[in-house]
Amino acid sequence: MFRFIARRLLETIPVLLIIITATFFMIRFVPGGPFTSEKAVSPEIKANLEAHYGLDKPLYEQYFDYLGSLLQGDFGPSFKYPNRTVNEIIADKLPVSLELGLTSLVVALVVGITLGVVAAVKRNTWLDYFSSAIAMTGICIPTFVLGPLLVLVFAIHLGWFNASGWYTSYDRVLPAATLGLVYSAYVARLTRGGMLEILNQDYIRTARAKGASEFRVIFRHALKGGLLPVVSFLGPAIAGILTGSFVIETIFQIPGLGREFVNSAFNRDYTLVLGTVILYASLIIFLNLVVDVVQVWLNPKLKFD
Repeated sequence: MFRFIARRLLETIPVLLIIITATFFMIRFVPGGPFTSEKAVSPEIKANLEAHYGLDKPLYEQYFDYLGSLLQGDFGPSFKYPNRTVNEIIADKLPVSLELGLTSLVVALVVGITLGVVAAVKRNTWLDYFSSAIAMTGICIPTFVLGPLLVLVFAIHLGWFNASGWYTSYDRVLPAATLGLVYSAYVARLTRGGMLEILNQDYIRTARAKGASEFRVIFRHALKGGLLPVVSFLGPAIAGILTGSFVIETIFQIPGLGREFVNSAFNRDYTLVLGTVILYASLIIFLNLVVDVVQVWLNPKLKFD
């Protein structure tokens, strides 16, 4: 296992280098700059600002200077927040995004696995059709449509929650539900398919023949194997939840890192865009590694190779 993890970590180095290089040059080729604003500055002030941040150097020198700072764990200063570094902004905003992502993932797993298990156990009944209909609805409705609909119903008409903000525990409900319910639809369908395959296995029939209760058959014998497709899906699901938080944080005005990423792209804050992309890419790679390890733990047929 340790060789597997070490090899995977070494493989991430060129991947991250490609991501850093592509992001660095793509953001520089976008029209405009960090000091382009509605209130124009004089050419002298703009030249001084560019010299202060090293933007007057050739592009390849800026690239290697950034890589050197990155090796020291320094994402550089923010161009739009003169008194703050990118490291400080990430440290301040990342916990909010992680809380939103973790809560959404819990919603997706609890709702999705419950619907999937019910649909598989009650196959071809109204419960199966009802669960499948909910799952299909969740797949068809994107987050930027579901979010405003939930706000319209539960915040404006019913007044149960705030339409935006991140102040109380109630403010977590609508954003987490919006992001989690979409992925719970995929989890439900994968759980149903996995459970139906496992419930037809010989060892399940043997357990029932020995007099095991239906509860024990499902949760002790079938669920572990039935969740393998869900575990495989967790890698892209977590990536989707992390990147989907950009939209959710903007809709609900959540002070997270995703919202800062959107603003930094509009503001041409090069270093903040790069720092956010590198951080999210590293998180996704790490979480995919965790998913691979869990897959081997759940399925003895797989090996670390």
